[in-house]
Amino acid sequence: MRKTARYASLAVSGLLALSSLTACANDAASSTSAAGKGAGKGTKVKIMVGGLDKVIYLPAMLTQRLGYFGDEGLDVELLSEPAGVQAETALVSGQVQGAVGFYDHTLDLQTKGKAVESVVQFSHAPGEVEVVSSKSAGDVTTPKDFKGRKLGVTGLGSSTDFLTKYLAVKNGVNVSEFTPVAVGAGPTFIAALQQGSIDAGMTTDPTVATILDKKAGKILLDMRTPEGSQKALGGPYPSSSLYMQTEWVNSHKDTVQKLANAFVKTLKWMSTHSAADIAAKMPADYSQGDKTLYAEAIKSTLPMFTKDGVMPENGPETVEKVLKAFNPNIKNAKVDLKKTYTTEFVEAAK
Repeated sequence: MRKTARYASLAVSGLLALSSLTACANDAASSTSAAGKGAGKGTKVKIMVGGLDKVIYLPAMLTQRLGYFGDEGLDVELLSEPAGVQAETALVSGQVQGAVGFYDHTLDLQTKGKAVESVVQFSHAPGEVEVVSSKSAGDVTTPKDFKGRKLGVTGLGSSTDFLTKYLAVKNGVNVSEFTPVAVGAGPTFIAALQQGSIDAGMTTDPTVATILDKKAGKILLDMRTPEGSQKALGGPYPSSSLYMQTEWVNSHKDTVQKLANAFVKTLKWMSTHSAADIAAKMPADYSQGDKTLYAEAIKSTLPMFTKDGVMPENGPETVEKVLKAFNPNIKNAKVDLKKTYTTEFVEAAK
């Protein structure tokens, strides 16, 4: 799923309606990399990830590579789409049983009548970085300068889209005063930055590390740490997580508990191993030929991860505040935050 052509298609599909995203998810559900396939034994579970090679979603593949799914008697098939919004679509359309993406989708879906909840919270910070192209670095020095700019996001309706809009509004720029451009991640994001298709954009590692290495851009805002999240968003921002439809969770508690056991085990393993150790466990092609740079990308992002999968205190409230700042559906709706996540399974895993 990491081929340049695949990402290039995202730039087009991101401009289409939600129905086209469903088609993307259906296509992804029928084609997965060999590395993400299950072992063929145990309880079968399909999980769609909003970019398997993104460091922010690293626990998904790492759990597979460490053998923890198999230890729990699970046969987990990991599928991949370049943006979390497609992972969300695959989940609600019934293509998969779980999605690894940003927690904020659970709030957005609740306002649309969909009951979805985070069952394992991988992070307490977004892990996202706003980078500005080298050409525009002198003119875009804060989000106040977003006005009139073309800003890259992974996909329209994605969490990078949500966060970009919040940063703009927080700094006095209306969402109608800049242009969000769906450019995916990796090669297509970098190309858009270099070619001037976007002035700045939000992305994650390893794309960030590659941009800095190529001197294609500079960091404008870093939200890879809890401190960075506090500064930019005013509190902890639970982002990457395993979320599932509440009805499925309630009717498959044994399977969900096994998934939680495996993921919590991985998060604990990550907290006691170096970035180099983690990088060595990942598929070889994730490093894109530069193992040192890939390890550095993991090191920069590690602070975002929780050690136990538990939702950070006040995290849901921060996410709601961010979404209400620009999303009229959520601004005018009463969201029941207690229904957007559960700690039942991770508490049992501990």
